[in-house]
Amino acid sequence: MTELVKRINSSLELDKAFAIRKIVFVDGQGVAAEEEYDEFDESANHYIVYKNGIEVGTARWRFSDNGVKFERFAILEECRNQGLGELLLNKMLEDIPSPNNLYLHAQLPAVSLYERGGFKTVGGTFMECDIEHYKMVRKI
Repeated sequence: MTELVKRINSSLELDKAFAIRKIVFVDGQGVAAEEEYDEFDESANHYIVYKNGIEVGTARWRFSDNGVKFERFAILEECRNQGLGELLLNKMLEDIPSPNNLYLHAQLPAVSLYERGGFKTVGGTFMECDIEHYKMVRKI
């Protein structure tokens, strides 16, 4: 099996990332498309995961008033629990210009993935798009 994680640098790859997000979040979890696709899609740094040459995952990071926010982690269901999310997270952590003040909103099943990447939960759970999340932070 060959895996590759890369930063997206073409509109074709971005379209494929959006298609993965549609399958995972809109179709799979019932997130409204207008919630899933937002004004940050244009300025965020997007990544795509390939497994044997096929696009199977994506995520993005962006600068916010509170630091660098990691978002929209999506791995196709049939490719989960194979280490692809961890490869994606590690590549993003390598690429960010400043490793301080990183945060994300983690769905409960993904908390352990982000913990392995050095993130810690902060506070209790909250609802986002009708899905339970934890805020997680990573400080060096």
